[in-house]
Amino acid sequence: MKNRIILVTGGNPGIGLAIVKGLARNPKNTVLLGCRNLADCTSEARKLGANVEAVHLNLAEKVQFAQNIGTLKQTYSRVDVLINNAGVLNQGSFLSVPFEKLDETLRVNTLGPYELLRAFVPGMIENGYGRVVNVSSGWVAFNEGLAGPFCYSFTKAALNALTLTLAKELPKHVKVNSMCPGWVRTRMGGMQATRSPEQGAETALWLANLPEEGPSGGFYRDKQRIEW
Repeated sequence: MKNRIILVTGGNPGIGLAIVKGLARNPKNTVLLGCRNLADCTSEARKLGANVEAVHLNLAEKVQFAQNIGTLKQTYSRVDVLINNAGVLNQGSFLSVPFEKLDETLRVNTLGPYELLRAFVPGMIENGYGRVVNVSSGWVAFNEGLAGPFCYSFTKAALNALTLTLAKELPKHVKVNSMCPGWVRTRMGGMQATRSPEQGAETALWLANLPEEGPSGGFYRDKQRIEW
């Protein structure tokens, strides 16, 4: 598909912004930069070019998020590529984390992506083209010991499960994959991290641009498949 509409959640700042910048280099892409603070989002989008548009997406607030999705569907004819990048990292163990924190993390990391998929995947199927990229982490892989904090590991592992189960149901022209950006210098990763946001975005950009014969239902780091 030549002229694509691409939605990136958590598009400002960090990895999300690097993904938006990478996708915006192709003038045939219309890139929707989604974020909670629309004023900040709009200012950033203006710097990136005429093919980047700011959209309001607050995954943490159930009612508002439903309204955000409704507005998107009314404003844009379709979403061809969905990159579920938004995420929150709440610290604490299973016994110490209050339910409110788990609920917030689940809303942003798992249920928000689920609702966006429910909203836009039917159109991808109907239009004969779709790419879904779920930004996860090797930190939450069973193969690597679910090493992250409880809320993060639980909700991002669930996002991985969503990737795999959905890929089994979708036709081959709609591809859905998870990816690990590595340890990236962001608010979440900290300034001691070993990778830049641009390096963290590389695999997401690759998955967003997969050709017809590309893979689906996988978990990737540095464009190489890793274990769940």
